[in-house]
Amino acid sequence: MNLINLLLIPAIPLVVFLVLGIWSHKIKPAVSGVVGVAGLATSTLLSYYTAFQYFFVLGKTNGVYQTFVEKTVWINFTDTLHIDMGVLIDPISVMMLIVVSTVSLMVHIYSRGYMKGDGGFTRFFAYLSLFTFSMYGLVLSTNLFQIYIFWELVGVSSFLLIGYYYTKPAAVAAAKKAFIVTRFADFGFLIGIFIIGFYTNTFDFELLNNPEGPAISTWASSSFMGLSVITWALILIFMGGAGKSAMFPLHIWLPDAMEGPTPVSALIHAATMVVAGVYLVARLFPMFYMVEDGFALQIVTYVGAFSALFAAIIAITQTDIKRVLAFSTMSQLGYMMMALGVSGFDGHEGVGYMASMFHLFTHAMFKALLFLGAGSVIHAVHSNLLGDMGGLRKYMPVTNITFLIAALAIAGVPPLAGFWSKDEILVAAYENSQFIYWIGVFVAGLTAFYMFRLYFGIFWGKETKYEHTPHESPVSMTLPLIILAFLSVGAGFIPFSEFVSADRMGFEAHLNYPLAAIAVGVGALGILLAWIFYKKENDLAFRFANAFGVFYKWTSHKFYFDEIYLFVARNIFFQNVAAPIAKFDKKIVDGTMEGIGTQTMVFSKKIKGLQSGKIQDYAFGFIGGVVILALVFIYVWNN
Repeated sequence: MNLINLLLIPAIPLVVFLVLGIWSHKIKPAVSGVVGVAGLATSTLLSYYTAFQYFFVLGKTNGVYQTFVEKTVWINFTDTLHIDMGVLIDPISVMMLIVVSTVSLMVHIYSRGYMKGDGGFTRFFAYLSLFTFSMYGLVLSTNLFQIYIFWELVGVSSFLLIGYYYTKPAAVAAAKKAFIVTRFADFGFLIGIFIIGFYTNTFDFELLNNPEGPAISTWASSSFMGLSVITWALILIFMGGAGKSAMFPLHIWLPDAMEGPTPVSALIHAATMVVAGVYLVARLFPMFYMVEDGFALQIVTYVGAFSALFAAIIAITQTDIKRVLAFSTMSQLGYMMMALGVSGFDGHEGVGYMASMFHLFTHAMFKALLFLGAGSVIHAVHSNLLGDMGGLRKYMPVTNITFLIAALAIAGVPPLAGFWSKDEILVAAYENSQFIYWIGVFVAGLTAFYMFRLYFGIFWGKETKYEHTPHESPVSMTLPLIILAFLSVGAGFIPFSEFVSADRMGFEAHLNYPLAAIAVGVGALGILLAWIFYKKENDLAFRFANAFGVFYKWTSHKFYFDEIYLFVARNIFFQNVAAPIAKFDKKIVDGTMEGIGTQTMVFSKKIKGLQSGKIQDYAFGFIGGVVILALVFIYVWNN
């Protein structure tokens, strides 16, 4: 592998960020847009070239895709424990380079049209470049500490992008909420890193994931509360991943993050920030799998399955189209986590791992398309609310067709991309747990229903009387939609299992026709119900909402988790923890320091006459001193 090319991939967006950030007030918006797109296009070409070299030129050695690592020691703790900085190339890091590059480039191109005329246009492109640099650094990391560094940079970048409209209180609140919730999760991640470093004496991914490596010999001898310390460490690391990927119960930041510009929603919630948690578990998957009790993987499985179901139920009742897509993202990420949890390691037993990465890849394309399509609609009608839309297929044919393709893909309709990856997840779940499998099938039906509720509500249904006649978005916005639509159709035909697998050997996957038929049937039922409820104006949805009564109310309010967190924060932490600490800080800490300062001032007032600056005072002091010394000398001489 060419190290210079690899380093240029993250370096280019970093340089673009510095240039646009430092000279943001001097660079014209048109220039900053071109610079941002050109920089990302170059990194994208290098990413695709790296993928081609890795998979097709270098290929396999003894049937296994090799890992290429270039690193240098940054900080030494002991002879074996140190933090390195470098790049790691293997199947999943190459796959993530393609995902991040493709979606980020589409978002950059799209933003030139969507953000046109915005006062912070150059600043926005600077933030996009910083975010992309951070994601590149994250996926190329060689060890836990390096990935944590870029993990936090991604958090800072998302804070800047979510709170881009900093004069809007809701956007500022959403940015702070995302930052605080994910930092809370990242605290667990950091503790997990410390535990692993202490017990294995390494942070390096290659050593940690090696079944025959020196790190594994230290695992079995140490335990805490019935679980090995490494299991506890992996659970804490998963806590960080759950926060970043908005898994229950750390999901509350995701819907509010829709306050950022819609291209930000596509970038953060489609293929980059939120999938970082899934990527982290996949990066350490051999370690998760090698722990004998398997408890950490069970946590991943059930948290993922519950998050998928929980978010899908909430998505059915949301009226803000971006929030529907946000909960859809949470649900699909739950699918990916669930697939990792039910996976084995070798060959066909590792289908869950492959399926999770495959769904990450396909989902990035059609979810980015859904968000950008939603942005195109919002750009036309100036509203996020489903009730303000309807009949837009007449005015926005390109957005209509591309949004429909994305909706069909996420609903698992063959032969679109989502069908192939979702089928593999359900196959892995079926072979591991019938309970998890049927949750997956039910979620597939819910997904089809709420996505076509969204589609029919926007493009069909009752045509709203718009203040201004809606029109199709400019080419800079529709071109990314068309490209992503082609990818949403074609990505599923990639023989993904031959390139990405848990053991890096690859295998040939086959369609399980009975299970596929069940999933497609359930999805078709969901689409049919959405057709009946929402394609034409009727009161069926209203009647069903009334029939479900309290449950519908709870669902529409997201089961009041925001209110619960707010109550706990205000009435427990603020009143019983923060307030006493603040009182102690003010009365004791500040009081002590203020008392010392006050006494110092009193003492200084009493002695400051010694430095009055008056000659007569100094003369008096000098003569007085001489007299005193003379008297002392005489007294001593006489005695």
